[in-house]
Amino acid sequence: MIEPPPLVAMIHAVPTGARIAQEAFAREFPQATVWNVLDDRLLDDALGAGGLTDALRRRMLRLIAHVLDGGAQGLLLTCSSYGAVVDTARTLWDVPVLKSDEAMFKAALTGPFERIAVVASTPPAVPAAMAQLEALIPAVRADRPVDIVTALAEAAADADSAEATARHLADALGAAGAADADAVLLAQYSLAPARGPLAELLGVPVLDGAGAAVRELRGLLTGGGGRTATAATVAP
Repeated sequence: MIEPPPLVAMIHAVPTGARIAQEAFAREFPQATVWNVLDDRLLDDALGAGGLTDALRRRMLRLIAHVLDGGAQGLLLTCSSYGAVVDTARTLWDVPVLKSDEAMFKAALTGPFERIAVVASTPPAVPAAMAQLEALIPAVRADRPVDIVTALAEAAADADSAEATARHLADALGAAGAADADAVLLAQYSLAPARGPLAELLGVPVLDGAGAAVRELRGLLTGGGGRTATAATVAP
């Protein structure tokens, strides 16, 4: 009996992130059936509120419940600002639910890098990335120190090319004192097109999260098989 392709859902806050994640699935996990859900107010509302509110957390949990009730065997949240909601989701459903950049952060922390820079173009992504990195350090890098510096390049959000985005990111990294970093992590999927140009400007590895996340989902869903969701009630 031929197994049906795994159904993987993605919840997006911006169309650019959706496109980049879809490209990663086409490249890394083409056998998956991908279900895209876009709420293009998620990021703006988080920005307007100064971060995640209880109402925004409940809103994301309702979206997660929607796709898992619809049969998704795995889920990727492509908006880094909502990564904290994944911790709650993992206690409610017995399926793989991935944060946008968790796999990338693990790769960076287990790598040879001593000084890591994290750069974003939207303010909520910076504390979200730091929270994930700091939570992972005891589990994956307890035996080695790591220095992490962050930079915010809001001008990069309006750049009209990957090269222009890279220049804004490089300027912000320089201003933040991250010019001597061993590696740079892009804290948003929307910045992924600038990975190559930024690496050329800085001369160090630049990592983005989409490919790493898709590869992890592929391993979880094709290696050990998908799991089924347990019942969970999400507050309205």
